[in-house]
Amino acid sequence: MRVTINGRAIEAEEGATILSIAQQNGFRIPTLCHMESLIPTGFCRMCVVEVKDLENPVTACNTPATDGMVIETDTPKIREIRREVLQFMLVNHPLDCPVCDKGGECDLQDYVYEYGIQKAEYQVETPAKEYKTYSTPAIKYHPNRCILCSRCIRACREIAGREVLDLQGTGFNARVEPIKPERCISCGECLAACPVGALTENVSPIKGRKWQAKRVTTVCGYCGVGCSLEVNAVGNRVFKITTKEGLGTNNGVLCVKGRFGFEFVNSPDRLHMPLIRENGSFREVSWDEALSFVSDKLKAIKEKYGPDSIAGLASARATCEENYLFQKLIRAAIGTNNIDHCARL
Repeated sequence: MRVTINGRAIEAEEGATILSIAQQNGFRIPTLCHMESLIPTGFCRMCVVEVKDLENPVTACNTPATDGMVIETDTPKIREIRREVLQFMLVNHPLDCPVCDKGGECDLQDYVYEYGIQKAEYQVETPAKEYKTYSTPAIKYHPNRCILCSRCIRACREIAGREVLDLQGTGFNARVEPIKPERCISCGECLAACPVGALTENVSPIKGRKWQAKRVTTVCGYCGVGCSLEVNAVGNRVFKITTKEGLGTNNGVLCVKGRFGFEFVNSPDRLHMPLIRENGSFREVSWDEALSFVSDKLKAIKEKYGPDSIAGLASARATCEENYLFQKLIRAAIGTNNIDHCARL
């Protein structure tokens, strides 16, 4: 199949959308409601493009390309449509970027700047939407910043499979509501999907902008799955966990522990060295000394009471390979089948 985008002829795969073909060939089309991991809907209308012989523009994210299609992605008409779309979004969305958690990494903020919008031209006399308790205390919902793109709703349904959220009300009174809050598992997929500052992390009192934060890609230590995540830190203090599509075996998806269970990192009570108790108090030692101490104690217990006096408890935080080696240590080196896993407790 051959299509033409902005005057360039392109060979494309049958059934591919205009947006996917454009992105694969270096053409930028703005989007707000689109995510690769979600079914495209065309809700936000930012991805409109002109197609030759069609009277009206079409949304690129959910329009399949056809053979011979001639597409223009950045005409004056298209730019004016996108500008109007942004203006309608700003009827509800306050221009509070300096105090918004998403400032500096907000798609709406970037597009408002790109399309030269200086102020919200359309004004509607409506009362500010009141704050309500969200389905999890780990996330705060700012209804007046919500652009109703439905990404959070679709992420909850299509990625997490929980169907907690839905759109309630109509017109200027429409808002996202947790209609089944009891089904929420605090995974934060809705938070990760939000393209603006309508959903913000509500765990850490520490805040930081994108350009202030040091982002380090690492592996989650809570279980053996090995999900990849990005630790966001300011001044060596972690303030949030992020991830992204295409990163690691989890492909940008995290559970509640991986996304929100990071406060222990900053705790002053964390140990920095192994400890050995001597005369009722602890002494810091090196790892070599600690491991030698454990080895000597296990040998002494085995010689005095036999191998079955010893038991091993494996950890869910270790990888499958590490747990395999641990059970081999208990069975082969110590000589007992007294081995269990903490998840069974």
